[in-house]
Amino acid sequence: MTHLGASRGIRLAAAGEALNEKSCGLAGVILQLVHTGPVIIGFDGAPASVQAVQEAGALLAPKPALVVFVWAAGRSFEEATLPETGALEEPGGVLDLGNAFEVERAASDQAQQVAEQGAELARKAGLQADALAAPHETTVADVLVKLAREHDAAALVVGMHEHRRLTRLGPSKTLTDLFHAAPCPVLVCGTPKPGA
Repeated sequence: MTHLGASRGIRLAAAGEALNEKSCGLAGVILQLVHTGPVIIGFDGAPASVQAVQEAGALLAPKPALVVFVWAAGRSFEEATLPETGALEEPGGVLDLGNAFEVERAASDQAQQVAEQGAELARKAGLQADALAAPHETTVADVLVKLAREHDAAALVVGMHEHRRLTRLGPSKTLTDLFHAAPCPVLVCGTPKPGA
């Protein structure tokens, strides 16, 4: 077996070595993942992320997976501490941090529910999936890359969201950041076609 790009998680077969689904799994026919951790799947409930979960299952089942919903923690505290008036005027009311804690807890619970929905889809697709709602302090890509490193992820799987026409011309900032920083292969799944 020739190991090329081992730091990127790719193991190529030597000439003449038999490759088939039985010897190395469906995804291993082309490449075999050498990382020992789970597949990390970015999930937000959008059609592209649902498709990403399904395709990850089709390619990588029964591998362990960690389905991750990255959410913006702390927004309720930002809103609770922002003045309602201009910067030079006196604040009009008292800060409601108690309500901010309640809103934050509800947002955390909702984020975990989204992650659980993704994990359930992954289990139906044949993966041994767990769910994680991960707050981000910087970017979604930073969180996914950090988790991939911490878990020695076999691969990162994400859906390609088409928010605007320009997306077709090149990858989003999140995808670009993943391509440059991921310690493992990145599988990007396209948006499902209408009527498909």
